[in-house]
Amino acid sequence: MDLVVYVPVAPRLGETVSGREFRTVPGGKGTNQAIAAARAGGRVTMIGAVGDDDFGPRLRAALADSGVDTAGLRTAPGPSGIAHIVVDDEGGNSIVVVPGANGTVTGLAPGDEKRIAAAGALLLQLELPMAGVLAGARAARAHGVRTVLTPAPARPLPDELLALTDLLVPNEHEAEVLTGEREPGRAARALLDAVPEVVITLGGAGSLYAARGAEPVTVPATRVRAVDTTAAGDTFVGALAVAGGEGRPMPAALAWAAAAAGISVCRPGASSSMPERAEIEAAAAG
Repeated sequence: MDLVVYVPVAPRLGETVSGREFRTVPGGKGTNQAIAAARAGGRVTMIGAVGDDDFGPRLRAALADSGVDTAGLRTAPGPSGIAHIVVDDEGGNSIVVVPGANGTVTGLAPGDEKRIAAAGALLLQLELPMAGVLAGARAARAHGVRTVLTPAPARPLPDELLALTDLLVPNEHEAEVLTGEREPGRAARALLDAVPEVVITLGGAGSLYAARGAEPVTVPATRVRAVDTTAAGDTFVGALAVAGGEGRPMPAALAWAAAAAGISVCRPGASSSMPERAEIEAAAAG
């Protein structure tokens, strides 16, 4: 659950500021990407866990209401995961994540491998324990399922996970953490030593796509006035997975995903800001 505070300017260390609004919004990177993909027209199944607290049923309902199959969503004793998010008037944010029930997903449960095998793509993030992420990636590779990894929260990645990743989608900060390279082009080239395809998201500057044996491609972002950028990356990845699954060439898929992300940043909240397919199509066409 995202606990979102809206402030004119984010507080510095030791500083107290007055906020203008507070919201609780279903979120988490896995939930966000699942809802983004479902609203973009994908058929989506979620594997993960919520707690047996008051947030658990709300999180489950948010997924189901967006058309996500929650048969693989476990209920674990204790609290659900939460993210404390501060959003300033420029749309920027800072986030603290407390894993809660996410920390119990250390492997696949009965039925999970079958769910992965039936998919066209497996979206992975790093808000689960690494053991759980690796278990999912191994199952995907065993069944020829494309693995799309968002390496967030940023951390060094095991060589095995990189070897099991088909498409890596970091933002600029995450790419620098993984490679030590601040310039996105150099970071992308370094990442191609480990994975076959990379998309580095560049915020308002768009995204950079690089693949082994091909020239890099930069796709611009949609020009908008941002209200809240919290879920922009997750919206982008969810829409990109759907576009790729439909067979769109990567430049066209990236532009379609950018249109989806552009809509999301014009609205407050995470999952609540994500557009439906018709909205994405209209924005991409316009």
